[in-house]
Amino acid sequence: MGQRGDEVSVAAFIASQRTEHGVPHTVTCRALGLSESWFYKWRNRQPTPAQRRRADLDEAIRASFAASGGTYGSPRVTLDLRAAGWRVGENTVAARMAALGLAGRTPRRRRSLTKQGKRPAAPDRVRRQFTAVAPNLLWCGDLTEITTDEGKLYLSTVIDLYSRRLLGYAMGEHHDADLTTASLSMAAATRGGAVDGVIFHSDRGSEYSAADYAKACRRLGVAQSMGRVGCALDNAAAEAFNSTIKVEYIHRQRFRTRAEARIKIATWIVDFYNARRRHSACDGMSPIDYERFMAEARGAQAA
Repeated sequence: MGQRGDEVSVAAFIASQRTEHGVPHTVTCRALGLSESWFYKWRNRQPTPAQRRRADLDEAIRASFAASGGTYGSPRVTLDLRAAGWRVGENTVAARMAALGLAGRTPRRRRSLTKQGKRPAAPDRVRRQFTAVAPNLLWCGDLTEITTDEGKLYLSTVIDLYSRRLLGYAMGEHHDADLTTASLSMAAATRGGAVDGVIFHSDRGSEYSAADYAKACRRLGVAQSMGRVGCALDNAAAEAFNSTIKVEYIHRQRFRTRAEARIKIATWIVDFYNARRRHSACDGMSPIDYERFMAEARGAQAA
């Protein structure tokens, strides 16, 4: 920091002593060996264009961070700022976030719920290739546990790997085939029911290898795919979503009842995750915006 920056910091310190601790400016100036006239000159000086820009930038960073629920790091905050018209680099945003004390939470270690089923597993049709060139080609899903004051609640999800959009979800007191079937049915309904030929990838848990779940897949024309036992990387995309929802939302809440958890989690999924949360896999767009953008681009190309 140069001389000017040092002077600004000293003046800010003097002002803070009175605001935060009730220490008169005269006393602080005397303690620092400075004249009051110098301090008042600095206090009354108009901010420079650079200072005004930094203040505006800090305000925009705080707004983006708050809108994400306090979860965005510098890459996504930078995308927000650029979308709002700012010309700013990620390193600058990272430095300002550090100065402002803004940082997301780190993930907790996840306890696996997977209990391998007794029925034969489906083959792995994905081989860790968690991308798709169009909607309704490749889905994935998993289960995760949520703690409430009433007891445990389980969330089953179905994600389209084309856009990372969460198409289907279901919550219940038991992690069983009924729960996974309900989330699959919701995903099919979200896509209008026409999902014949979709590959659905999961782990080998009993919820996915159950006869009732296999029957639901056959009815919808969905081909099952399963990773290996005890290998989280074989279902990494679904595991990544579980980490995201836990770190960015669930671990920041206290749910007094299961009903409260259901409502709040569903709202987060619909209003934030699908509609507003920026994804690196979607070129920095939300899943819904990405699907809309790609549909419009393909329509224009075909015209």
